[in-house]
Amino acid sequence: MELLRKWLGHPEDIYNLLRFKMGGYRVVMPRMDTDSLGCGLRTCYRYLNQTSRSFAAVIQALDGELRHAVCIFYLVLRALDTVEDDMSIPLDVKVPMLQEFHSHLYQPDWKFTESKEKDRQVLEDFPTISMEFRNLSKVYQDVISDVCHKMGVGMAEFLEKTVDSQLEWDRYCHYVAGLVGIGLSRLFSASELEDSIVGQDTDLANSMGLFLQKTNIIRDYLEDQLEGREFWPREVWSRYAKKLSDLAKPENIDVAVQCLNELITNALHHVPDVLTYLSRLKNQSVFNFCAIPQVMAIATLAACYNNQQVFRGVVKIRKGQAVTLMMDATNIQAVKAIMYQYVEEIYQKIPSTDPSSNKTQQVVASIRAMSLPGSPMASRHHYSPIYLSCAMLLAALSWQYLSTLSKATEEYVQAGDN
Repeated sequence: MELLRKWLGHPEDIYNLLRFKMGGYRVVMPRMDTDSLGCGLRTCYRYLNQTSRSFAAVIQALDGELRHAVCIFYLVLRALDTVEDDMSIPLDVKVPMLQEFHSHLYQPDWKFTESKEKDRQVLEDFPTISMEFRNLSKVYQDVISDVCHKMGVGMAEFLEKTVDSQLEWDRYCHYVAGLVGIGLSRLFSASELEDSIVGQDTDLANSMGLFLQKTNIIRDYLEDQLEGREFWPREVWSRYAKKLSDLAKPENIDVAVQCLNELITNALHHVPDVLTYLSRLKNQSVFNFCAIPQVMAIATLAACYNNQQVFRGVVKIRKGQAVTLMMDATNIQAVKAIMYQYVEEIYQKIPSTDPSSNKTQQVVASIRAMSLPGSPMASRHHYSPIYLSCAMLLAALSWQYLSTLSKATEEYVQAGDN
């Protein structure tokens, strides 16, 4: 019943969860027919669903041959990332392995069977993935191989290197996420579903990745601390504490929140690039694929801003909220309205005494200027009393039914695997 009480405070979530479960999700995630696929591709899509909480559904909703190219791109980078994450691999083995990983795409028998990571199947059965990679058109192969090479080199660079300056933070995020944005953009253009400028403008594509990665790093402070990982840039946190771990101490909560707000302000500077990038897209499946993670990210930052809970536990957007975002973010005007809504939410929470308050206000103003509400979406959360009553009645009748949402949908709307 606790879930029901939460929903009653957000009737739009109830309505959209019902609409989503009753078929609305097919608007953004149409079902893919796997029966016509060869054995190798079916296996790859099985691995995709096993290893991706967030992207599996929207990848499978992409149009034409782009779908297979992005699926293989994801699995190749997942295999690379699994090597990076595996602490059981000695550094003298891991470094050259990361740097040379792209070459294994052209070695039919190469596989790695000594990983201890949960996603090790993509390494143990890498021959299936590499075979399907080689079945792709050469234009896709070239993009995937190039990005895999650059990412492997970058990952190796940061294995024994801390993220000190904000420039290094950008560099690290470029290697692990910006390159993904660049690679995807090149795939979009190669498929001819999008214009060539989408793949050529690497600055905008890089910003798409940086915005998502910085959001994850900011949100995951406590989880990373508990697992011995540090991704917040020293240049920022050292102004607030002697050690990054000190921010989690109750006596430091005020300065911890100030540090948090400064990093969120840094991440918000990518939003104008995100809006420019999305405004260039013309294929609906590509737009959905790109827009959904971005609106999840801005909602997450709004939830994290000036929020002490980041240092005490997990900050997540509501499942119903995530579903609403997924179903709304299908055109650029709707995305602009969503961005406007959440930066306004941040603006209302800016403390006058916060050291970053002026910078936060400035970046919010720049986002406002690009996303002034003018579409019906801007007022999508205004409901009549009768509508609210109906939504609450539906919730009372349906709360148990909704709690049985499919595992794939439940995991996707966590928005946790950007």
